[in-house]
Amino acid sequence: MVTREDQVLLSLEQALSARISSEEVKRWLRDYAIPFHELMAYYRCAMMKVETKFRILNENISLASDSNHIESIKTRLKSPMGIIDKMIRYGQPITVNGIEESLHDVAGVRVICSFVSDIYLLAEALLAQDDVKLIERKDYIMNPKQSGYRSLHLIIETPIYLQDKKKYMKVEVQLRTLAMDTWASLEHKIRYKKSHEALSEEADRELMECAEICAELDMRMERVMSSSSRMKEEGR
Repeated sequence: MVTREDQVLLSLEQALSARISSEEVKRWLRDYAIPFHELMAYYRCAMMKVETKFRILNENISLASDSNHIESIKTRLKSPMGIIDKMIRYGQPITVNGIEESLHDVAGVRVICSFVSDIYLLAEALLAQDDVKLIERKDYIMNPKQSGYRSLHLIIETPIYLQDKKKYMKVEVQLRTLAMDTWASLEHKIRYKKSHEALSEEADRELMECAEICAELDMRMERVMSSSSRMKEEGR
């Protein structure tokens, strides 16, 4: 039976073998294999904790508003290949401590919301919790990327409680609407379907126009929702 630890170590060995010599791979696995596996387990724990926080927040906030603010939650742990490539790109030594200190997006939680207002409501509620520390905030909704990409990114730090200690872990949180998530997913497929070949200027313009349409859709749906809520309160 192949365990999760076996799978992680096999993936790690394959990633290392593609980038460093066999002797270096042996030394790395001897010195860091077990600590690396433990670190990935800690990141998984942190992801589960943050996901649970959002589910609780959604349940709590929904009691007052009688509506769901979260459409779905996705989690992902960066692959050993992705981790090693990023460390090499950053020019950092590939050590367990180096990974933990240099990379803030090993553990990721993506929250898909119904409306833009839900994004900021949930972000504010999360950051108000006394065991959540904000490390970095990038608002690509108010300031979209040049490509048209929109999302709210938060790097947070939160403690996980282990058998014999408390450890602080970083998690990247992305909050998007359904429209933003659909655009981002399709844009990624389109942009990278030809082995990272650059898109034409026309394709870039089309993607930007689609992003603007998605943003307009979000604004219009928000207005419809607000109007409907007012009419409901007035009893019409």
